[in-house]
Amino acid sequence: MTKLIYGIDPTKEVTCFMIRDALIVCFVQAHKEVLDEMKEFNESVSDKELKNLQVMNVEMLIKKMFSDVDGDYENPTRDDIMKVCGRLADFATNFRKPEIIKKHYGKIMKLVRIMEG
Repeated sequence: MTKLIYGIDPTKEVTCFMIRDALIVCFVQAHKEVLDEMKEFNESVSDKELKNLQVMNVEMLIKKMFSDVDGDYENPTRDDIMKVCGRLADFATNFRKPEIIKKHYGKIMKLVRIMEG
């Protein structure tokens, strides 16, 4: 059984769009504890609603990162993804230990290498 990387099967074709979406999954997973604190602000939010809010929050952050590097979120390139990954790694230093950042960054870079074939 193939181990998925943020929902992507590394034995199949990997595209920039897939990696862009994997960044969202990665960031939600890596920052789950921080994002779970959103529940404190509205305890009546269901778990499903909380998950949707978390994904939307991370997606907005990643869209901003694409904009910051003059990238195109809707049509990402390898270069855009590389720049955004660097920005996200820098941003994550505010919340996570270096070894956690390195682990997640490494998984995304593995997908980039697979994409390049």
